[in-house]
Amino acid sequence: MILKIDKLRVKYGQVEVLHGIHLQVGKGEIVAILGANGAGKSTTLLAVSGLVKPSVGSIFLNDVPLHQCSAHRIVELGVAQVPEGRRVFGTLTVMENLRLGAFTNRDSAKIERTRDWIYELFPVLAQRRDQLAGTLSGGEQQMLAIGRALMADPKVLLLDEPSLGLAPILVKTIFKTIQEINRAGVTILLVEQNARAALKLAHRGYVFEVGKVVLEDSAAALLENPNVQNAYLGGGHPT
Repeated sequence: MILKIDKLRVKYGQVEVLHGIHLQVGKGEIVAILGANGAGKSTTLLAVSGLVKPSVGSIFLNDVPLHQCSAHRIVELGVAQVPEGRRVFGTLTVMENLRLGAFTNRDSAKIERTRDWIYELFPVLAQRRDQLAGTLSGGEQQMLAIGRALMADPKVLLLDEPSLGLAPILVKTIFKTIQEINRAGVTILLVEQNARAALKLAHRGYVFEVGKVVLEDSAAALLENPNVQNAYLGGGHPT
């Protein structure tokens, strides 16, 4: 397993939001986390990124204890996050946003190769490279946010709600590209409110309820699971 989370507990002040999470991601996998709002999905990604610190438990990337590392060091070690809501730097150009994503990378030739690959994945970013990121459409900003994370040359990519607020046709494009990124060798941990699309993309999945893992299975089995179907695939509940 490239990423292993064990007995993870996270508090915001006195309120505990993760109650002993166990989660594993194998090298080359896409693993989806499903659950209602407030279930602790995004907090899990923030803990892996080092942006929130666990009160108890461990997070390992291979043999490296990420729970003991700074957020900056975690990026250097090969974990990059695409945050919910995209959060691109609106007053900077597309090119400048991408350059910022490579802040841990010292190899200029590699940076150039990675940028060319991102332009292949998202041709619209190449066309808009000198445009201010704040003037891009929501879908283009999502592409830029993914591209910016890829500039760090991650082993593991954390995606938080990549389809949020996007038109269905754009969602299809984004998910197809996520699949291409995975085929190129990047392991992906995905939090996604569109449960059906996430499970069709993923190899395995975890279902969270109020800060606990209540179900873990292959993506195919979760798609067929009546409880998952009722709660997330047609019951109309938000994820």
